[in-house]
Amino acid sequence: TATISLVVGGIGIMNIMLVSVTERTREIGIRRALGANRQHIIAQFLTETAVLSIVGGLVGVLIGFLFPPFFFATRWLLERFFTEQFESLPPATQIMDPNIMWTSMWVSVPSAFCVAVAVGIVFGVYPAIRAAQMDPIEALRHE
Repeated sequence: TATISLVVGGIGIMNIMLVSVTERTREIGIRRALGANRQHIIAQFLTETAVLSIVGGLVGVLIGFLFPPFFFATRWLLERFFTEQFESLPPATQIMDPNIMWTSMWVSVPSAFCVAVAVGIVFGVYPAIRAAQMDPIEALRHE
C-alpha cells in the first residue's frame, strides 16, 4: 500500500507541474526568447518540483508527529462527552495507544522524507522536459 501511495502522490505532483507548465507557456516562451536554454527551463521546473516535494514531506512529518496528541485529545473528548459512542467502539480502539518510537525515529523519518522527495522529483522530470521542449515562437503565440 505504501508503493501505491507513493505512485499516487507522484502522479499528483506530475499533474500539478503539467498544469503549471501549461499555464506558464507564455512565460516559458519569453524566457527562451530572452536567452534561456533548455537546461535553464528544466532546472526551473525541477527546482519548483523539489520545493513542492520538500514542503509536502515536511507537512507529512509534522502531521505524523502531531497525530498521537490529537488522537489522545479526541479519545478524551469521546470518553467525557460522548460516552455512548465511545463505548460502542471496539475494545481494541478504546485502549489503543499510538506513540512515536523515538529510537527508530532517527532512521525511519528521514528515510521516509527522502523517499517522498525523491519520488516527487522523479515524477517532476517529465513536466520539466516537456516545458523545455516547447518551441519559443509557438509559446509566445499562446494566449
